[in-house]
Amino acid sequence: MTDLVVRPLEAGEEALFTSLPDRGLVGRKLLGDDFVEMARRGEYPPERVWIALRDDVVVARAAWWAKAGDEDPVALDWFDFTDFDAAVELLKTAPLRAEYSLHTPPAWQDDPDVAAEVGRRVQAAERAGYRKLVERYRFRWTPENGLPEKPGRLEFRPEPDDSVILDVFKRVHVGSLDAHVRKAVEEHGLDAAAQEDLDIMKWMPAPRDWWRLAYTREGELVGLVLPSRNVYDPVVGYVAVVPEHRGHGYAYDLLVEATHDLVGYGADRIVAGTDVGNVPMAKAFAKAGYPVTQHRIDLA
Repeated sequence: MTDLVVRPLEAGEEALFTSLPDRGLVGRKLLGDDFVEMARRGEYPPERVWIALRDDVVVARAAWWAKAGDEDPVALDWFDFTDFDAAVELLKTAPLRAEYSLHTPPAWQDDPDVAAEVGRRVQAAERAGYRKLVERYRFRWTPENGLPEKPGRLEFRPEPDDSVILDVFKRVHVGSLDAHVRKAVEEHGLDAAAQEDLDIMKWMPAPRDWWRLAYTREGELVGLVLPSRNVYDPVVGYVAVVPEHRGHGYAYDLLVEATHDLVGYGADRIVAGTDVGNVPMAKAFAKAGYPVTQHRIDLA
């Protein structure tokens, strides 16, 4: 076997990256994204794109995403290969660290071809030191799904003070069903986990004044709802209920409020996600007319 060359992409080599055969069964292509166009927008600078070659042929590739101008990558979301060992070596060699987000179709386990593609990528990532954290639903609402009626049980108020929002994050993180929250709390503590989520929400390119806190008619805090945008779509950025008000279906009320707000801001589609294991939140999305369009497997 010829020697393997693992290196970052050089400027102007985007066609080399896309030369690897890809059936598009899993990964970023499922979202309809074009790597070359995204690279031109600055989302994949050459130093965050790596390839492995044998005899000048690409046998593995990986690209770490962030929005244009960010210093650090947010996620590894292109990872494809024809050579398993080369793929493992690529991930071990590249000096980049971020979660691996693998996009799959719904019910991917039921299609043998898709399941094989998922299994190979997960196995290669695990061999390189990653571990599976969680599988998530990805939802996409459009007007054809119908605008859910507001339940009218809660009052929603803007909160301009970040310290108040931070305190609410601390409260909703207690007993959270979200795997990323649990991991952050376990590894860094409640305060740091709350700050991390606040920082992520402020990083997203949407107006800060869209955020709302939810209260009962008696003035008790129920939770927070943070409609937002990512680089591509309007999103339900965050929905969470404080522990003392869980079990009453309030996550649905918050989700409906976010949907109405985003539509009011001009959204003709809304993207959202939750862990497969977060059954109450998944049921709220289904009730509100959010169909599952993809799954995502996150490896830390």
